[in-house]
Amino acid sequence: MANPAATGPAPGPAAEPSTRPARRRAVIASTVGTTIEWYDFFLYNTAASLIFPALFFPKQAAFTGILLSFGTQFVGFAARPVGAAFFGHFGDRIGRKAMLISTLLLMGISTFLIGLLPSYHTIGYAGPVLLTLLRIGQGLGVGGEWGGSVLLSMEWGVRRRRGLMASWPQLGVPLGLVLSTGVVRLLTSWTGDSFDNWGWRIPFLLSAVLIGVGLYVRLRVLESPEFAAVRDRAVVLAQPLIEVVRRQWHTILSSAFVRMSEQAPFYLFTSFVLTYGTTHLGMVRNDLLNDVLIAATIGLVTVPVMGFLSDRFGRRAVYGVGILGTAAFAFPYFGLLDTKKAGLVLVAIVVSLIFHDMQYGPQAALIAERFGPNVRYSGAGLGYQLASVIAGGPAPLIATRILERTGSSAGIAWYIVGCCVLSAVALLLLPARTIAPDPVPEAKPEPTAAV
Repeated sequence: MANPAATGPAPGPAAEPSTRPARRRAVIASTVGTTIEWYDFFLYNTAASLIFPALFFPKQAAFTGILLSFGTQFVGFAARPVGAAFFGHFGDRIGRKAMLISTLLLMGISTFLIGLLPSYHTIGYAGPVLLTLLRIGQGLGVGGEWGGSVLLSMEWGVRRRRGLMASWPQLGVPLGLVLSTGVVRLLTSWTGDSFDNWGWRIPFLLSAVLIGVGLYVRLRVLESPEFAAVRDRAVVLAQPLIEVVRRQWHTILSSAFVRMSEQAPFYLFTSFVLTYGTTHLGMVRNDLLNDVLIAATIGLVTVPVMGFLSDRFGRRAVYGVGILGTAAFAFPYFGLLDTKKAGLVLVAIVVSLIFHDMQYGPQAALIAERFGPNVRYSGAGLGYQLASVIAGGPAPLIATRILERTGSSAGIAWYIVGCCVLSAVALLLLPARTIAPDPVPEAKPEPTAAV
């Protein structure tokens, strides 16, 4: 039987006028919802760097408090593959849209409750315990979000523009980073010394408003045409997660490791840099927040541009250049930071995220195209989110420990280079697009997508 990805529907020229409004709604719903999810997730990262060590781990030494704070941050990363597996399974059975509404609610409610959470000084150890549980909720939500949002946009697009179409939801990362960093920067100026006491809660509470916006947009979108075709052809799998793990485990692992050079450095460039700059270099917090804000704003252009270029020159080519650039810039990055000169620090942060965007723009299509439409949510989501456990989550912890033990950034730069080497190997080993056998013949197809 032909591979589902090779036989799935692609709107042709005759269908273009009627599908254009639905395609536009799918792109908007994916991008807006993903932006809200990443706003919530990155907001926690910023707070973990600047606020949470003193609020929830006040009796610890400075570095120990930072490590414990980053530890709660890591829990969210560890929960992401679980969310990807759970929501991916049902996303391949009942559809992308329903799961995207569920993940938005889970993430938004968790974030809102963090804004109401009493600190250690009020409820003792229950504070950090509850913080950890809510971080798990965030991780589960964002873990299930990525696969559905990317697929909803990509599967509505024409095949020759899949890199660009899949890159639009990726804009949620720079948009979420701009929003979260911008709100924190604004409130630190507005509330002054009170920010560490109560001002930090406001950005988390604002998540309630964003949930309403996201739900309004997502409830109006139609199901992806490729999943609709899978359902119409009665080839929805009973156990899509098990099938994709059994048949394409090597593709899932390759997808995870290909993200090492993007995922680990990103959280060093946007989260750990705040700790490094303020505690190690003695720089002003707001200056660093401004630099991250500028770099993230540039990403609003570079991410879709890189997705577009991957349609022209190939996913591997654009992604590979990003890997090489990240590795080559690792030592210059810290060299520029260590000068403590405002202009050079800005250059370091901006350039680091440009190399990140060269990978993140084509990354969604690069990974998702390796799986057929009836296992794509499960396979692509799981491969993508496993990187959070091996790369994104541990990165700030590893960097903090290296800095504590050596007092130098050289070891952190070598860590970045090592991640790039692993990604380069994984990129070479990543299978060609949708070469895996169609699992339908041996599975038990169901006539409907009922759970």
